Amino acid sequence: MKLHTAALLIILCLGIFTGHTVKGSAGSQSMLKATCVDLVTKQLSIRNLVGYEKHTQANAVMFITRNGIKICVSADQKWVQTAMKKIKEKLTTKRK
Repeated sequence: MKLHTAALLIILCLGIFTGHTVKGSAGSQSMLKATCVDLVTKQLSIRNLVGYEKHTQANAVMFITRNGIKICVSADQKWVQTAMKKIKEKLTTKRK
């Protein structure tokens, strides 16, 4: 009887462990989108920027640098609008 109980517990533990590892694998997890929490106040060099994402909830823009660093700035600043326009122009020129 003790042997059957021990075997049953081992099978149960293995089933839980297997189910947990499959559900928790990196491939099955959905990636969360990065959000802007803190806003940088200084002007960034447009030459180092390669992309951007608009964040309407925080009225912010997340710029992406050549190194993959994401920096959030306030969308109300004039230089931000200029930088977004230049990045968009670069991207459309590359596609042609």
